[in-house]
Amino acid sequence: MAPRRIAEVDAHEGPVHRDGALFFTTQAGAIKRLDLASGDVSVLVADANTPNGMTLGPDGRLIVCEQGSLTRAAAISAFDPETGARELLVDNWRGEPLNSPNDVAVRHDGTIWFTDPSYGHLQGFRPEPRLGDYIYCYDPGADVLEVVDDSFVKPNGIAFSPGGETLYATDSGANQEPGSFHVGMPHHIVAFTVTDAGRLCDRRLLAVTMPGFPDGLKTDGAGRIYASAFSGVQVFSPSGNLLDEIDLPGAVNFAFAGEDLLITTDTAVWSLSLDSPHHRKEN
Repeated sequence: MAPRRIAEVDAHEGPVHRDGALFFTTQAGAIKRLDLASGDVSVLVADANTPNGMTLGPDGRLIVCEQGSLTRAAAISAFDPETGARELLVDNWRGEPLNSPNDVAVRHDGTIWFTDPSYGHLQGFRPEPRLGDYIYCYDPGADVLEVVDDSFVKPNGIAFSPGGETLYATDSGANQEPGSFHVGMPHHIVAFTVTDAGRLCDRRLLAVTMPGFPDGLKTDGAGRIYASAFSGVQVFSPSGNLLDEIDLPGAVNFAFAGEDLLITTDTAVWSLSLDSPHHRKEN
C-alpha cells in the first residue's frame, strides 16, 4: 500500500505521536501539533531554539533537541505538551557548549541518549565547535552527561531495540555542505550492544543506505529498523537485511501511531498502514 498524504503542513523533524495528535518540529523553529482526527494544526512553542529531533519522555513530556543559534546555547530540554512550558535538562559537557543536537531517544531506564553533530556550524547558525561530534547519554536522576561514542563523522538518527539491549545510530557523514552527498564518506547505520553499566560495546555495521544518507531512525515492536533515505524509508531486519522500502522521496522522519506509520516530508505528513501488529510499539 502506498503512503497517503493526510496534511499539508511544514512538518520537518521529531515526529511524536501522543493522545491522538502528532507533534513535530519545523525548520522555522516551532514545535507544532497536528490533531489527527480533525486535521487542525496548532503551535505549541513558536520559538523553540532551532528544534530538531524529539521524543516522548517517561513522564509524557517532549524531549527536544535544541540546535541553538549564534547567540543561544544548544541544549536538550523537556517541554510540556499541553502548555509548552520548558525545562532545560543539559546544555554542556564539562563546561563546553554542545554543538547542535540532532536526534534523541529515551531508554527504558529513563536515560536520555542523543547525537550531537556539528551541522549547526556547517550550516552557519552555530559557532565553531568546541567538542567533537559525539553520541551522549544523559542520566537525569544523577544529572550526569557522558560521551558514549566518538567514532562517527556525523552522528544523526538514534533508536533502541525494543528491549533496549541494542542501540542503533546513523552516520550521515556523506552529507557535509547542505544538499551534498559524498559517496566515499559514511552513509550507514551502526549497531552497538548496551552493557549493564549503560556503556556501548561490540560496534558493528548494520546496513549501508542507498540511495543517499540515512537520517530518521526508529524501531518497531518486532525489532525491525526503519531509516529514511533519498528514496523514502528503508526497513531492515535486526541482522541488517533490507526487508522493504517505502517509496516516498523527501521522507525525513516518522513515528508509529497504532497500526500507521506517520512520515514527515517538510511540506506534508503522510500515513502508511502497516499490516503487522508488531509495528505498534515505538522506540
